[in-house]
Amino acid sequence: MTTVSSGLPASARAPTRPSWLQVLGNYASENWVLFLLALPGVVLIFAIRYIPMFGVVIAFEDFHPRTGFFSPWVGLTNFQLLWNSPVVLRLVRNTILLNLMFLTATTLFSVLVALVLNEVHSRRFKKVTQSIMFLPFFMGWSVVSMILFGLLDPEFGTINKLLTGLGAEPATFMSRPEPWPWILTVTRVWRDTGAGCIIYLAVLTGINPELYEAAAMDGASRLQRVVRISLPLLVPSIILITLLAIGNIFYGDFGMIYAIIQERANLYPTTDVIDTYIIRALQSSMNFGMSTAVGLSQSVLGFIFVFGSNWLVKWYSRRRGEDYSLF
Repeated sequence: MTTVSSGLPASARAPTRPSWLQVLGNYASENWVLFLLALPGVVLIFAIRYIPMFGVVIAFEDFHPRTGFFSPWVGLTNFQLLWNSPVVLRLVRNTILLNLMFLTATTLFSVLVALVLNEVHSRRFKKVTQSIMFLPFFMGWSVVSMILFGLLDPEFGTINKLLTGLGAEPATFMSRPEPWPWILTVTRVWRDTGAGCIIYLAVLTGINPELYEAAAMDGASRLQRVVRISLPLLVPSIILITLLAIGNIFYGDFGMIYAIIQERANLYPTTDVIDTYIIRALQSSMNFGMSTAVGLSQSVLGFIFVFGSNWLVKWYSRRRGEDYSLF
């Protein structure tokens, strides 16, 4: 069989589709300034986040500083030391519960404060209020711990002084673990609400004011405008920030809990999290393999939670004709 030539000149033939490498090269040559600006950040992330990932091999070794990465291989023994521990269920429960309480309360109050500040017309009042609310975010947890125990100290604390002055019995905050998840949540809200509301306030200031004017002309009250306009437009930002926070749900806020709870073993039943437990384990046994195994477990579980939560958000939002998922 003979092939029939089309007889068309080369310039008239259909152009071949460029490869993805050619497309990427063309894009890079056209936007080289943007790539140059992003280069320091990419290098920093690679150096801080990706290069240390080679250290996860320690989780499968009986690590010793002298032998380093060439320490004896022990497989999953370090993981068994954690998951067979009698306190592992308490650690996982406290870590997840406290993070859920922190995330829910901080998000709720941040959104509420942003909505209230958005309705304030005085710019000076808004600036002063934001500055005052943002100030606790710059306080270290050691300073917050001293302020907290100045309030809760069983003998000299301000709260117990007020209670005894009113003729009531002094509260025993330092001896009972039950109220401490709520105390830590209130402390977290006090410290982080001012910083968290900035993102939501930025979203609100970007809303077209004509939407509010049209709603006002239709007879909508201020509360109705907040509920029908402001709040729905905040939903994508709330979902995005929540999905990002879920990735750290198995990481306890070590700086906060260790500074406030310290070595008070009577409060461990409701405040001891994975990170504080590992620090105490390192102080007593210097088991680097188990600590690395814990970190790897936290990362894998957080990865699964992020993907699962993102899938739920995608499934629910697409049923409503929208898409608020990360990817």
